[in-house]
Amino acid sequence: MIPLTTLWRIARRDLAARIRGLRLLAVCLFLGVATLAAIGSLTSGITAELASRGQTILGGDLQFGLPQRQASEAELAGLRGAGATSATVRMRAMANAPDGSALLSELKAVDAAYPLYGTMRLESGARRGPPPPGAIWIGKDLASRLDLAVGGAVKFGDKSFRIDGIIADEPDRLGEGFTLGPVAIIGLGDLAATQLIQPGSLYESKYRVRLPAGADPVAVGKKLSAAFPDAGWEVTDRSNGAPGTRRFIERMGQFLSLVGLAALVIAGIGVGNGVASYLAGKRPGLATLKVLGADSAAVLRIYGLQILAVAAAAIAAGLIAGALAPAAIGAIAGDVLPVKPGLAVYPLPLAVSAAYGLLIAIAFALPPLAATRHIPAAGLYRATVDGAGRIEKRVLAAVALAFAAIVGLAVGTAREPLFALGFIGAAVLLLLILVALGWLVRRIASRVPRPKRPLLRLALANLHRPGAATGALVVALGLGLTLFVTLAAIQTSITAEIARTVPERAPSFFVLDIPRDRAAAFRSLVTGTDGKAAINMIPALRGSVTEFAGKRVDELAELPEGAWVLRGDRGLTYSPVLPKGSSLTQGQWWAPDYKGPPLVSVEADVAKSLALKIGDTLSVNVLGVEVQARVASFRSVEWDNFGLNYALVFSPGTFDAAPHNMVATVAVGPQAETALARSIPRAFPSASLIQVRDVVSQVTSLLTQMSQAIAAAASIAILAGIAVLIGAIAASRERRVYDSVILKLLGATRGQILGAQGLEYALLAAILALLALGLGLVAAHYVVVELFDFRFAPDPLVVGATLVGGAGLAFLIGIAGSWPLLSAKPAQALRSL
Repeated sequence: MIPLTTLWRIARRDLAARIRGLRLLAVCLFLGVATLAAIGSLTSGITAELASRGQTILGGDLQFGLPQRQASEAELAGLRGAGATSATVRMRAMANAPDGSALLSELKAVDAAYPLYGTMRLESGARRGPPPPGAIWIGKDLASRLDLAVGGAVKFGDKSFRIDGIIADEPDRLGEGFTLGPVAIIGLGDLAATQLIQPGSLYESKYRVRLPAGADPVAVGKKLSAAFPDAGWEVTDRSNGAPGTRRFIERMGQFLSLVGLAALVIAGIGVGNGVASYLAGKRPGLATLKVLGADSAAVLRIYGLQILAVAAAAIAAGLIAGALAPAAIGAIAGDVLPVKPGLAVYPLPLAVSAAYGLLIAIAFALPPLAATRHIPAAGLYRATVDGAGRIEKRVLAAVALAFAAIVGLAVGTAREPLFALGFIGAAVLLLLILVALGWLVRRIASRVPRPKRPLLRLALANLHRPGAATGALVVALGLGLTLFVTLAAIQTSITAEIARTVPERAPSFFVLDIPRDRAAAFRSLVTGTDGKAAINMIPALRGSVTEFAGKRVDELAELPEGAWVLRGDRGLTYSPVLPKGSSLTQGQWWAPDYKGPPLVSVEADVAKSLALKIGDTLSVNVLGVEVQARVASFRSVEWDNFGLNYALVFSPGTFDAAPHNMVATVAVGPQAETALARSIPRAFPSASLIQVRDVVSQVTSLLTQMSQAIAAAASIAILAGIAVLIGAIAASRERRVYDSVILKLLGATRGQILGAQGLEYALLAAILALLALGLGLVAAHYVVVELFDFRFAPDPLVVGATLVGGAGLAFLIGIAGSWPLLSAKPAQALRSL
């Protein structure tokens, strides 16, 4: 047996002489591994940054959130007993400029201990504690949109404030969650003078606690919750200061990682083609080694070492690029990311990416490599047209094991294993469909009557002749065209949803905190401005679900999948009639004059996630009082109509004892919209006016960023598909050189040879276009409907143009790959065959 060192010396010398043939393998592996490593490192970088800055993001080691009320003296004493405590109150309120213009703002009142962690920075420098009495700090956006400056004035509710500074950095901004307006900060002592907090006003009190060194936040939180079981507060610890942001990043990271894995699998096909092409070019060397006495195992090890060395170098380069990507993306993306990841190495995503790359290299490179074991030296010399030989069962078993490891790794590292398994299953199904189609194209091409036109007959024969690369070309073209269609359908569906669907159905305003006793006055003001105004006004409260179907939420080890209604406090309402935009799916609605025990109607998807049945109990904590109701019905809700939709709607009388206000949607004409934007804040100082176009702008920005991220990840898959196409052309180049030489000897011109190649690629593109259209639309439908929860509305013209453009690009790549064949000289080519 030849020593491994000797085999490596032979492999290294041969590789140094001509590495060109393995460039496709290196490019494919680099693209796939770099994509996976970049996505994994970016996700890990953001989540690690969120964790490391947990205290600053949260504003403390522990946070206790209370909707629509402030803590009692007993509760405050309990919190202060645990550690230093800072109190803040946050609410939406209208900022009124001296010129009469107004803008929705996030008003935040802070006490003298704020911030417990981090530094509050104004453009003039760092500050601690609240602004001076009667003063306010405002965000840059608020200053620019209302043309405000330091030393000027701005009014909130009944109180006018002097602007003391412009906010440069709010340390706990990310932990505050989603906002609809720029922030403004006042002292907690000035809040009462605004008269914004009335019985039933929508606001949230937060109490941040800085614990002594060594204290366990989770244990302290549980202890305080047990001491005040009726408090109804939401407890958050420093390990997850921005849970919504973390969940979003992790979910998007998983989805993009699966897209990257699909790109790597596509690149694997290019790896197989590249190895086959490389070994075809090394056929004289393979034969020479066998003639000199090397057995098949030694030859296999020599070229296996070469392939492994190039694969390792490509994987290492991909890991380096992926590790550096988060810092580069952070520098380029700017404020798009919630936090900027630091320059650090995250071993787990890099190790996973390297494992994927190695497994893909094994799975796709092993079959063409192993096939050379069973071809004798004479066969290698004349293998221009002959098959590559059979593949042993143990090789097939090794390939199957590699694919099983890929699936296991993907599912085992996924945040949602079932979603990952479904995604992988869909990708495998797509590949099987394309492989089957490649076989079917060869089969049909071999059986159809031969055309009379020579070029068309030659193009048709190229699809089924011995050694034809039709299968690889079908897979490459099919994947590329499918991805083109998928991306076009996703982008145009999102654009259609935002640009056309939402504005047609959206109201002009949301109005919050309308006093119940002034509801009639509000209607009069709106209808007096626009007689055709459409007003939908309902009661609004905030509360948290504490029990469902006999299960206490605080006793659950883990929340059920999709049970978002259990996270924190939620909007609640009651109604005598079925709300607009809702339809019953099960159960019955109560009578308009119902006066019995509390009943509740639950949104159907929420009910499914909680495994609720009609007649089960559901309890909510509202202002420290727990209210239990029976489930009377389930509803489907049109969430995307920008109306007043609630997951939980209670029967009349359920919250009579709880102070609350009204919320409304108002739809008016453009002129009335401008007038009401000024008159409503003046007539109802405690009300908050949300202009829907501002919401649409934020949603548009978020969805655009998400779709761009998907497009960026999918573009790698497209590049991999192009590499596969190039590899398929390269793998069959020697056979095509043989065909070209024979045709030249028979009198064919360069134009005729190129024309035959062009017809072949045109036939394949035409066959695959319809299939790619169907598969791409199915994939896009899943992303748009399941991921974004939008209606599927792709633009046919854009999708069609993209499909034609993709087919044209594939055609040009095929022609470009065939161009070198025209310069092959018959005498030289025949001597080398």
